[in-house]
Amino acid sequence: MSLTGTRVRDAAVELFAERGFHGTGIRDLAERAGLSSATLYHYMGTKEDLLVSIMTESLERLLKAGERFTGSDPLKRITDLVELHVLTHATHRLETRVVDDEMRALSPDRRGAVVALRDRYEALWQDAIDAGCADGVFHVRAPKVARLALLEMCGGVARWYAPAGPIALEDLALRYAEMALGVLGAAGPPPVFQVDSVRRVQVIVDEIWA
Repeated sequence: MSLTGTRVRDAAVELFAERGFHGTGIRDLAERAGLSSATLYHYMGTKEDLLVSIMTESLERLLKAGERFTGSDPLKRITDLVELHVLTHATHRLETRVVDDEMRALSPDRRGAVVALRDRYEALWQDAIDAGCADGVFHVRAPKVARLALLEMCGGVARWYAPAGPIALEDLALRYAEMALGVLGAAGPPPVFQVDSVRRVQVIVDEIWA
């Protein structure tokens, strides 16, 4: 992507997160990107094209990262996914807020492909939860509801986390992993989480979002 294209994308992410898709006008985007409206159209197509591009790129990154966490241990897989979701929603909070909040703004003919990406990512969570229930590692009566609750819980980080706040991001991700196992009714004594686990996930995030 060219430098100007990047400016347009960054402006759109900021404004869509601040004002919503429908609350953002073409003039707003042009002013935020420092371009004329005519030049803006050259780099963005329609406003919906820009929204679809932002959502697709973000979800493809999440899916690519989530697919790194495979294996036979469902507890480890769900822990990695929780840490991934918390880290990305804390460090790329505007982008992830756009994806989480503006899906309803897409027209029906554009929504399908984006929803399919989201569903593929969420299926990684559901597979880990279902495997844990089958193995007797997790004890939860409504696995699908548990998945939705965990995604909502972790995604909420984008609305309040501040790097200068009282808790370090690594510690926050660990605490969320602990809470996730509580939601899932994990059997046995709670595992001792190590910060190295979060750092390993952060390396993947840094690589894919570079």
